[in-house]
Amino acid sequence: MGLENYKAIIVMVGCQFLYAGVALTGREALLQDFSSRVFVVYRQFTAFLLIAPFAFFSRRGTNACGMTWKGFFLISLLSFIGVTFSQNLYYEGLYLSSSSAASALGNAVPAITFTIAYFLGMEKVNLGNVRSLCKILGTCVCVSGAVVMAVLKGPKLMNMELLPNNSIGEENRWLIGCLSLLASTTCWSLWVILQVYVTAHYPDNLSLTAWMCLIAAVQSAVLTFIIEPDLNTWKLTSSLQFFCCFYAGVASALTFLGQAWCIGMRGPLFSAMFNPLCTVIVTIFAFIFMHEELYIGSLTGGLAVIIGLYVVLWGKAKDYEEIKEEDTTTKKHQNNVYGQNEAITSVDLEQPLLSDN
Repeated sequence: MGLENYKAIIVMVGCQFLYAGVALTGREALLQDFSSRVFVVYRQFTAFLLIAPFAFFSRRGTNACGMTWKGFFLISLLSFIGVTFSQNLYYEGLYLSSSSAASALGNAVPAITFTIAYFLGMEKVNLGNVRSLCKILGTCVCVSGAVVMAVLKGPKLMNMELLPNNSIGEENRWLIGCLSLLASTTCWSLWVILQVYVTAHYPDNLSLTAWMCLIAAVQSAVLTFIIEPDLNTWKLTSSLQFFCCFYAGVASALTFLGQAWCIGMRGPLFSAMFNPLCTVIVTIFAFIFMHEELYIGSLTGGLAVIIGLYVVLWGKAKDYEEIKEEDTTTKKHQNNVYGQNEAITSVDLEQPLLSDN
């Protein structure tokens, strides 16, 4: 019985280790002059091959939704923004910056999603409400942390000599890498919002994911042929590159299934609360095994992003609690009204029209 209560926690911790593995192994493959665009193609196609059988057999014998031209267009748009564009920016930023920076900036998704949703009218802000103030404050802290990571790299944390970095080229690489990661995070946040509209039109989540992986693989392949027409770009020159592509695809499939199950069991906030764990895992493993350098500015910015994340999540959690209380109150009121009407109907039908008295 005790293990049942910890299943969701174990699954989410496992998902964070898988995410950390993708960031660490992906950067190692990219450092071997492996094209980030080709990596995205192989990753998405591998994920499609793994998810497609489950999507196919889950639809058999059911009234599954059919694919229409409108649905295909919406899924293609969703794939381009949330996978093709976002993933290409992510791996380019991962190559130019570091795996710890890529993992830390990913925690800004809830804050950026809240900002976009506010401008689209999907989130309401009341400055006199503590929950709204927390979401605004958390968003500002998240964005500020991301800016600090990109602009204020700072001296090395583990080097007491604190030697200044005179390499302008390296500083530019770091800045461009962090900006690419921030753009990728913004695309992912927009993908989260657009998915609400797409799933309303095509509610089969497993089939939707398989379609997105396939379409994104085709889109990324076209993009690669345009930017890098040399066919030698597609060659896997080492066993590490092959392993990284396969592992990234497997991780994508497993994390989708795991997170979908956890969200169904505990809700989306429970899933989002584990995101900073990936940053901790990546930072520790990257420093010990990959000898990545830690900088005061990037570490401070990463901590600010994590703190801002939890402040935003706290505000959203209070929103969900209020919505649940309102729904419960509404249902109780409806049940009372229904009970009174039923009682009146029962009296009208069972009692005589004229009393004996």
